[in-house]
Amino acid sequence: MSSYRIAGLLVEMDTFGRTARQAAPYQTADAAPDMTVRAEPEVLAQAAQMGRDYAEYLATGASFYRQLVRFDGMMLHASCVVVDGRAYLFSAPCGTGKSTHVSLWLREFGDRAYILNDDKPALRFLPDGTLRVFGTPWCGKHGLSRNADAPLGGIACLERAEENAIRPMSGIEAVYALMDQTVRKLPGDQILQCMELIDRIVAGGKLWKLSCNMKPAAARLSYQTMSGKGVLK
Repeated sequence: MSSYRIAGLLVEMDTFGRTARQAAPYQTADAAPDMTVRAEPEVLAQAAQMGRDYAEYLATGASFYRQLVRFDGMMLHASCVVVDGRAYLFSAPCGTGKSTHVSLWLREFGDRAYILNDDKPALRFLPDGTLRVFGTPWCGKHGLSRNADAPLGGIACLERAEENAIRPMSGIEAVYALMDQTVRKLPGDQILQCMELIDRIVAGGKLWKLSCNMKPAAARLSYQTMSGKGVLK
């Protein structure tokens, strides 16, 4: 088994292929793991028709997620960009345009921006109560991830629209939006832990509903609203 530092935790993992390639930047020589990640047989069986490599990638991600909730963390199906040291997540079903919207941020902000994770970043409350967003090896087909972390700037639940608009989300609307884009097949006690984490994230008041097209103005609107820095010059 090899050791990896993921989401601030020491992870022992025996992996191969895609998972091993995408986990390489997270490898460490540290010992005493916080968790051991394995490709669980039932997940491998369910995904077998997709090929052994992809099935193992899904299985290790599921194993990591189920254990992450014990450390006050969860993964969200989202594309995450860091600008000026703060992490902004864009969450939506596959094919909606998360990565396309993030690419607008990269063009708009240049060297100030980088992709932290393009598919499943981890959000974790640290022991001091601060919420950080982490890159993970489970980062989608393009393998866009960085072994880094940043404080949360905001989460936008994205939908396509002809005109750009953004508004705050709170309460049950925000809870359901996050639940819809995270793993829900968890044992009973872990589902409760996950719900508590979502409640804490929603209570932070950094959830938004973003209706947007794929033009640069969409990136400017979402940034100025989520960052609270006003209209861009």
